[in-house]
Amino acid sequence: MGENKSQYKGNRSLIIPMFFLTHFLVSLLLTFFPISCSPYPIPDYKEALSKSLLYFESQRSGRLPYNQRVRWRHHSGLMDGLEQGVDLVGGYYDAGDNVKFGLPMAFTITMLSWGVIEFRRELAAAGELRYAIEAIKWGTDYFIKAHSHPNVLWAQVGDGDTDHLCWQRAEDMSTSRRAYKVDEQNPGSEVAAEAAAAMAAASIVFRSTNPHYSRLLLDHAKQLFEFGDKYRGKYDETIEGAQRHYPSVSGYNDELLWAAAWLNKATDGSDQKYMAYTIHHAHDLGGVTWSITEFSWDVKYAGLQIMLSMIPKEGKKKEEVQILEKYKSKAEHYICSCLNMNNFTNVKRTPGGLLYTREWNNMQYVSSSVFLLTIYSDYLHKVGETVNCDRGSVDYRDLLALVESQVDYILGKNPIGMSYLVGYGHSYPQRVHHRGASMEPFIESKAFIGCCQGYDTWYSRWNPNPNILVGALVGGPNGTDGFMDVRGNFKQTEACTYNTAPLVGVFAKLHSIQGGISISKDSPTISSYV
Repeated sequence: MGENKSQYKGNRSLIIPMFFLTHFLVSLLLTFFPISCSPYPIPDYKEALSKSLLYFESQRSGRLPYNQRVRWRHHSGLMDGLEQGVDLVGGYYDAGDNVKFGLPMAFTITMLSWGVIEFRRELAAAGELRYAIEAIKWGTDYFIKAHSHPNVLWAQVGDGDTDHLCWQRAEDMSTSRRAYKVDEQNPGSEVAAEAAAAMAAASIVFRSTNPHYSRLLLDHAKQLFEFGDKYRGKYDETIEGAQRHYPSVSGYNDELLWAAAWLNKATDGSDQKYMAYTIHHAHDLGGVTWSITEFSWDVKYAGLQIMLSMIPKEGKKKEEVQILEKYKSKAEHYICSCLNMNNFTNVKRTPGGLLYTREWNNMQYVSSSVFLLTIYSDYLHKVGETVNCDRGSVDYRDLLALVESQVDYILGKNPIGMSYLVGYGHSYPQRVHHRGASMEPFIESKAFIGCCQGYDTWYSRWNPNPNILVGALVGGPNGTDGFMDVRGNFKQTEACTYNTAPLVGVFAKLHSIQGGISISKDSPTISSYV
C-alpha cells in the first residue's frame, strides 16, 4: 500500500517539499473545480478490463518474456535469492516500490484466480482470458520456487526500510535484496496459508488445460496449509520488517480457514478433511463469530464467509448445515453493511457515494467489496434467493446496482470527474507514486540512477510521470471525495496489485452485461490459450 503498507497507518510519512506549494494549490483547485462540465461518458468496461491486466505486466520482477506488452519495463531482480542459495527470480513488486512482499502477492494471485474461476467465459468472450491466466502463472511460478521445502516458504525479498529510502527504477536496484523465510522454528502462518489459498485457487484455473501443473500447485497448497497450521505463529514476528509495511493485524486464524476453504474447493470436496476443518474450527478460529465490514490482504473473514455460504447444503450432515448457515449469516451481514441496510454497522460512504473504509488506500476495500458483491449477486440470481437485512430485503439486482455505482465512480463518474484507474478516461492521476513510472524508462536510458539522484531529479519533479502505469487502481479520494494528484501523496496516488486484482473479474462481468453478450458453452475457454 504505500511507503508503509499497513492498512492501519502511522509511522512514516514523506513531507511534500515547500517548493511544491504553488503547484499543489493549482492541483487542488483543478481537483475540486474541474474545468470539464460535460456529462459522464458511458463506461467502457472492456477497455477497463484490458487495461487492468496490463498493470500486472508493469509490476513484474525477473526476466521479462518476449511478449511483454509494457515496454518501458525491463529485466530486474535477476539475482534474487542468490545470497541464500535459492532461486527467487520472478514474482511481483507489490506497489510503487521494489520489494516482493509474499502476503499481498499471494492474495493478489488468489483474487485473480477467483475472478477467472467465476468469470472465465466472460473473460474469454472479451478476449482477455489469456492475459489473466498469464498474470496468475507469473505469480504461481514464483511461489513454486519460493516454497523450497514442505516446511519452508521464502516470504519476502528486499528490505522495505532501505528500499523506501531509495527512489530507483527496479532495473537499477542497489538496495538490499536479502530474502526472508518462514519455517518450523520461525513460523508464519498467515503467509503460508495465503500462499496455500493462492495455489489451490490457481490449481482450479489450470485443472482442465494443464493438469500436471494443476496437480503441482495443489500439492504445494496442501503442504503449505499443513505447514501453516502445524507450526502456528505470526509471520510479522518472524519477519520484523513486515510489521512496518504489511503487519498482520487480524492474525492468522482467518487465513487458516480461508486456505482450508480453498483446498476444499480445489479438491471438489473429495478430501473431507478440509470441509471438516472449516466446520470444526468455525468458532475457535473466528469464522462464525466475527462480523466484518471489510475484505483485504489482511482480513479474509468476509471472503471466507461468502465462499462457504454458497456451498450447496444437500447431502450435508446436520452439524455442517448449521455451521454453514452461521457462515451465511455473517456473509450477509457484510453484504448488508455495504448496502447500508444494517441498523448499526455499515460501511461509510463519501458524499459522492463511494464506499469508504479508511484514509489510506481506500480503493483496495472498494475493489474487494465489489468483487464479493458481484459473485454473491450471481449466486442469489442462480438460487432465486434474497438477503434479509435489518432495514429490509434485497435481491441480486440491488447488489449489482451497487457494484455498477462503485465501478463507475472508479472510472470517473464522481464529483471531480477523475478516473482512478490509470490510463482510462480523459482525466486520471498523472503523478502516480511509483518509482519506475516516474522515471525515464530503462530501455531509453540505461544510465544508472542512484537513490538520492532519483529523489532529487525524479521524485521531486512536478511534471507528470513519463510512463503511464496503465490499469493501476490508485488509493483514491478521501472521505469527502477530495483527491490530490501529487507524487508524494502516497496515501492517494500509490497503486497496489491487490487493488486491481479483484476488478478483473468484475470488469469482465459488467462488460458481458453491458454488451448483452451471450456466454455459451461454445465460447473460448482457457484451453484456447494455455
